[in-house]
Amino acid sequence: MQNSHSTGIKPIFTYLQRLVDIEPGEQKAMLWAFCYFFVLLCSYYILRPMRDEMGVAGGVENLQWLFTGTFMAMLATVPLFGWLASRYSRAAFLPIIYGFFIINLLLFYFLFNSDIADVWIARAFFIWVSVFNLFVVSVFWSFMTDIFDNRQARRLFGFIAAGGTAGALAGPALTAMLVKPLGPENLMLISAALLACAIFCIRQLIRWRSSHDDPDPATERSADTPLGGSVLAGIRLVLQSPYLLGIALLMLLYTTLATFLYFQQAQIIRDAFTDPSERTAVFASIDFAVNLLTVLIQLFFTGRLVRWLGLPWTLALVPLLLALGFMALATAPVLAVLAAVQIIRRAGNYAIMRPSREMLYVVLGREEKYKAKNFIDTTVYRGGDAISAWIYTGLRSLGLGLSGIAWLAVPLAGLWALLAYRLGREQTRRAQGKLSNIDQTER
Repeated sequence: MQNSHSTGIKPIFTYLQRLVDIEPGEQKAMLWAFCYFFVLLCSYYILRPMRDEMGVAGGVENLQWLFTGTFMAMLATVPLFGWLASRYSRAAFLPIIYGFFIINLLLFYFLFNSDIADVWIARAFFIWVSVFNLFVVSVFWSFMTDIFDNRQARRLFGFIAAGGTAGALAGPALTAMLVKPLGPENLMLISAALLACAIFCIRQLIRWRSSHDDPDPATERSADTPLGGSVLAGIRLVLQSPYLLGIALLMLLYTTLATFLYFQQAQIIRDAFTDPSERTAVFASIDFAVNLLTVLIQLFFTGRLVRWLGLPWTLALVPLLLALGFMALATAPVLAVLAAVQIIRRAGNYAIMRPSREMLYVVLGREEKYKAKNFIDTTVYRGGDAISAWIYTGLRSLGLGLSGIAWLAVPLAGLWALLAYRLGREQTRRAQGKLSNIDQTER
């Protein structure tokens, strides 16, 4: 039986070695990480169309208030996450975080199934999903940068990211198929069950890391050791490090351009469809189309792009393409061009920019990987959302249309590309320095 089982598994690993530059002993960890990201984003993308519909139903003209509320909620989570990370090992605080969001989901499920039909519950759900998304994904990538080293990250992160995209494909597909027969509220139970699966994947990855731990204490990878330090250490670390400040500015530029496009999308969908179920299904279909393209790029190109172009040019690629996209949008501000720019931004971010951006953290210490990274991924991100939402509203009140805003976005995309390139060079320099130190220690 054992030989038969091994014979069945071997072709899978052989195919993976052709698809990904994988080394012996990494297969299980890579597949568990793939599954972890799959269930995580599948859970979120079941909820995302419901969130977007509630945002439209509450009035597109009020979106900036929801973005501001999300930012305020993010500010409240930073010290809570810092407290957990300081006092519990990653083996403990990661399941606590996901368990907390499962309880929240069940609470919203009961509220939506009660007789309370309040617009404030819908707005609270919009804010909660926006916090949930960034928080759980940030924690996922912090964990990945902690258990994989720089060489592994460059080879494996593209494939691991494809797990998330596959989940992002499955989530909208499930929503589009089940939202009418089951109703949106019952989909929350499926989302909660998927989060429980994520906790199981975390356990498997910690077990793998423990059996493959580097004996060098400098790696600081022990799953049994809390991070320690202040609950607000993430903010201090960012302010003290030019490298982390650069990553924070990179995030602000990205989220500004993303918010501009999100507002345009919301207005177009609002004008085109009046039925809430139809709008939910349309949002789900858009997510499905973007994620299908993304998973193809991740499986066949992301890892190879880092090897062919190097990390600096890989990081700069999407901003450069987006600058060209905004030029096209400024010249021809029509629905087809807007859709193309959205595809470039979202698929490019998920398939290329996000995995490459996470590699920037691999060369840092554990406290920076969890606390500083969480602050950037959540508070800085949603702060950029809130600021850019008000900027967009102000530009619209001044009479600027889609074309004018697109022209303003072109130099921002260019600055984003330049900063991305410079951060990629700094990451490469730091990684080479680490390798040199290891070689000297071994000698």
